[in-house]
Amino acid sequence: MTDDQTSAVDISVVIPVLNEAESLESLQAKLGAVLASLGRSYEIIYVDDGSTDQSPATLEGLCCRDAHVKVIQFRRNFGKSAALTAGFTEARGQVVVTMDADLQDDPEELSRLLAVLDQGYDLVSGWKFPRLDPLSKTLPSAFFNWTTRQLTGVPLHDFNCGFKAYRQAVVRELSIYGELYRYIPALAHGRGFKVTEVQVRHHPRRYGSSKYGWSRLLRGPFDLLTVLFMAQYNRRPLHLFGSFGVLCFLGGLVINLYLTGLWLDGVRPIGTRPLLSLGVLLLFMGVQFVSFGLLAEMIAKVSSSNRDDYSVKRRLP
Repeated sequence: MTDDQTSAVDISVVIPVLNEAESLESLQAKLGAVLASLGRSYEIIYVDDGSTDQSPATLEGLCCRDAHVKVIQFRRNFGKSAALTAGFTEARGQVVVTMDADLQDDPEELSRLLAVLDQGYDLVSGWKFPRLDPLSKTLPSAFFNWTTRQLTGVPLHDFNCGFKAYRQAVVRELSIYGELYRYIPALAHGRGFKVTEVQVRHHPRRYGSSKYGWSRLLRGPFDLLTVLFMAQYNRRPLHLFGSFGVLCFLGGLVINLYLTGLWLDGVRPIGTRPLLSLGVLLLFMGVQFVSFGLLAEMIAKVSSSNRDDYSVKRRLP
């Protein structure tokens, strides 16, 4: 038996922290009581993402008082994706749970996530219902969730809920950066994992302030495009760029053949027609798209050794 196996626990809870000193003591008390009542081994991993309030000192106190608590402290704010990645790397649990530190997630709902996970799912995402946030957050979130649901085909109502339960295999395979943490269910679904959601209680914010502003609406579409590309075309980019290239090239070819027919029929001049410029432009764009797709294929081929192109559910002798 390896050291990793002997030191494994049943449940790891990963909690990103950014200036949440006021809620940490209450969170630890409630979460610790819930985990202890389950009768399973556990650990709680707080990842301090560059807090500038009293969060580091509070976390140090929690770690000294409770052997179940671990703390990872960043030198500065690197973002939630980095915090989750650090927590996932440290986690020893067969099941990994993530939640926010502001007490809007209810620790008592953890057992509900675990119960659904035990039904054969690989990732269970919380669905804050009803969501007790101001309209400035709920309306953009509703649009974001609807758009993501339509484009990814993953039928969740709340992609961005931080309260989630994962099997260990999911967090070991996921690679998140930037703001891709908001699309974890879509990324997991793209890797072939079974994803679902369950309604969880949501509380209004009592401490601190929201870390999300309107700027994320500007970044969101780019992150969604990244997720769609990674899920569908990461290892076959020519299928995406080549499709655009072929469409452009065929459009330009049809236009130029039409103009050539007019010229042979004695209709002159055709060189001053805007349609000719469009036809030539489409031909060049088609060639460029296909060339770009081929280059992307070569890059994907060279980098394919860095990660498996498949997801293994189990191995037999």
